[in-house]
Amino acid sequence: MPRPPAASPATDTAVATARLPVAAAILAAVCFGTTGTAHALLPVEVGSVAFGAARIVFGGALLVLVWAALGRRSGTARPRRSRTTPLARPALIVAVAVGTIGVAAYQPFFFLGAERNGVAIGTLTALGSAPAITGLLEWAIQRRRPSGRWFLATIVAAAGVAVLSGVTGGGTGAVSVDGLLASVGAGASYALYTLCSKALIEHGWSPLGTIAALFGAAALVSVPILLATETAWILTVPGALAVAWLALVNTVAGYLLFGYALGGLPASRVATLTLFEPMTATLLGILLLGESFGPSTVVGAALLVAGLAILVVPTRSDRRGVDR
Repeated sequence: MPRPPAASPATDTAVATARLPVAAAILAAVCFGTTGTAHALLPVEVGSVAFGAARIVFGGALLVLVWAALGRRSGTARPRRSRTTPLARPALIVAVAVGTIGVAAYQPFFFLGAERNGVAIGTLTALGSAPAITGLLEWAIQRRRPSGRWFLATIVAAAGVAVLSGVTGGGTGAVSVDGLLASVGAGASYALYTLCSKALIEHGWSPLGTIAALFGAAALVSVPILLATETAWILTVPGALAVAWLALVNTVAGYLLFGYALGGLPASRVATLTLFEPMTATLLGILLLGESFGPSTVVGAALLVAGLAILVVPTRSDRRGVDR
């Protein structure tokens, strides 16, 4: 029986290049997964609204500075010619406004959910709901039906999130309903700014310019919110270190990688890949915060990993350059 022809160096290079957005999405998720732990490790009590607002104000401002330095130097500050149907000006304004709302709203929802149900469960529920909401909105708004592989991966991963969150009855303690709703609200906010970011990139904006625009606008919105809360914690050493981590690693590094991933993958797939965020939060919650889980943790984590593997592990069609 004849052997199939070996892949050419050009094919191998193309496959490796196609995997870069996948790797970027996973690394972004790891950066994002440290958010709740950074909040929980503060020696003083800081409200979810204040902490979330600080993340956006400082991280958003730094992203704008990075865009001003790198974007203008490389000539990517202005939108490029659209690869798809360009957005009309009203639609462009709506995309920026809705994306900004999504960025700003995600913060208090996320931290409230983490406060009520713990860092691991709050993150798992928020990011576990995001892929399904993103895929359904993408299907409804853009008439872009996700692939069968995405549906299977999302269903399996969502089942894992459900087991880990305790809503199936296998958790070690009661789940706060308002915390659960807040986490789902964070997932919906995440879906909004993911889809708006993707729309702007498809319009011709650079990934860096897109992320800087949404987070810069959200930073302006969050300044009065931050000033209305207690800000003395920022001037302490632990508070300053936490803000520096949020701005440099969690926001700038994370969202530069996130924007790069959106430039090469559908929004629904990026949202599913960022389920590595709750995996990171779960590990940090167990190792650093001493959060305890019952046997359901093993089952839920296994399902979540299996769902992610369905989406990440390459198939024969990937070797032939077929889009997953």
